[in-house]
Amino acid sequence: MATAKLMDFDKALELFEPVLGFEVHVELNTNTKMFSDAPNPANEAYHAAEPNTLIAPVDLGLPGSLPVVNETAIRSSISLGLALGCSIAESSRFARKNYFYPDLGKNYQISQYDEPIAYEGSVEVELEDGTIVQIPIERAHMEEDAGKLTHMGGATGRIQGAEYSLVDYNRAGVPLVEIVTKTIFGAEHRAPEVAKAYVQTIRDIVRSLGISEARLERGNLRCDANVSLRPRGQEKLGTRTETKNVNSMRSVERAVRYEIQRQAQILADGGTITQETRHWHEDTGTTSPGRPKSDADDYRYFPEPDLLPVQPAAELVEELRAALPEQPVARRRRLMAEWGFTDLEFQDVRNGGLLEVVEATTAAGATPATARKWWTGEITRLANAQEKDASDLISPENVAALQKLVDAGTLTDKLARQVLEGVIAGEGTPQEVVDGRGLAVVSDDGALIAAIDEALAAQPDVLAKIKDGKVQAAGAVIGAVMKAMKGQADAARVRELVLERAAQ
Repeated sequence: MATAKLMDFDKALELFEPVLGFEVHVELNTNTKMFSDAPNPANEAYHAAEPNTLIAPVDLGLPGSLPVVNETAIRSSISLGLALGCSIAESSRFARKNYFYPDLGKNYQISQYDEPIAYEGSVEVELEDGTIVQIPIERAHMEEDAGKLTHMGGATGRIQGAEYSLVDYNRAGVPLVEIVTKTIFGAEHRAPEVAKAYVQTIRDIVRSLGISEARLERGNLRCDANVSLRPRGQEKLGTRTETKNVNSMRSVERAVRYEIQRQAQILADGGTITQETRHWHEDTGTTSPGRPKSDADDYRYFPEPDLLPVQPAAELVEELRAALPEQPVARRRRLMAEWGFTDLEFQDVRNGGLLEVVEATTAAGATPATARKWWTGEITRLANAQEKDASDLISPENVAALQKLVDAGTLTDKLARQVLEGVIAGEGTPQEVVDGRGLAVVSDDGALIAAIDEALAAQPDVLAKIKDGKVQAAGAVIGAVMKAMKGQADAARVRELVLERAAQ
């Protein structure tokens, strides 16, 4: 694939105005699928399942099978719509969206078209410098996910060059809410940053609602980024491209920047932009053509004849409205003030998707500073090494319990890291790991004094230096004692005792 020519980003913004739009798909964490009783397990169980085992006749499109709407999915969709500032329709209905779906057995998707459950909203997005941007929401509608294709026999794992494809229907029918923005103007040079911040905000909202795990890397949250350019001073909008299923916050930002630079160069060279989907390539930081992008008429929508309209009671809508959590922007500002974090410290937590676990660790008894230290430091390091999410490794309660052992003097930081590894390895709670591995700090002064006297006797030259007032020489003795105690001593206490024994 030839590398596209790119215009300098600042130059592109001099010549063209970027116009954005986003479609974010949120997989709901219901127990069963959108229109069947097939299981919809959480991430780990889903990924461990054998292909085509989490299915029911409806998911396969078998003749005679009829869809039944998942009530929990409707409640979650209403809650999300309300959190996005949307109006909730008194009556909405499902439609059939028709085009070739190799991974949907019935060859159409049950979605919502002109009668979505939520419409006309707005969400506040906060950029890193504190600037607030209002993102207008056109609609949030319910639909089902498609299955998954695995392309076999090719060199890249993509459909191009593959000999055949395998289909796994486990994901087919998983409940989705698709959030569609209105056209976004005025982002200008901050367009990539706005894109990233918007998706972060949607992730924060759905996690606070408890309706999705919202992990981009696992497809619980997927962003399609629409980008078009129009020459400065022109009213007519340019032709858009839709970069599909970008799977990280950083990639959302990079994909929007890349498309601005790519399209600007094509237009400056006198070319035209093709209305199409494009695939994001994480390894090269580029996009490539997908398929020509269809307009709504091409999908031949018509009302789903097997499902009645969804007509939520006004009392239900108000019940869900009253249960809405704090808005992400307000919550972040409150927590940042309560925790006393700097902007940079708070961004480390937020950008790592660790806000909830740091908050839970604090609620379990750790200080905000120590909770942040563990989650953004050692736990994230171990998670990256295992290619897992940090929150999958250890519970906030165990992190708080580990810090309590440090605060009590039972563990040093070095020993605490060993205990952390033991907890993650499944050896039990922090206290159980301490007991099982015998990792507690030696607090018996008698044992420490014996080791100190032995170290001083072995290093008479060091002892002489300490007696002459060169207390920095004590480091050699402290190191010998810590080695003798296998690291299970409080270095500060050892230093105190070394100076006391040397003065005698």
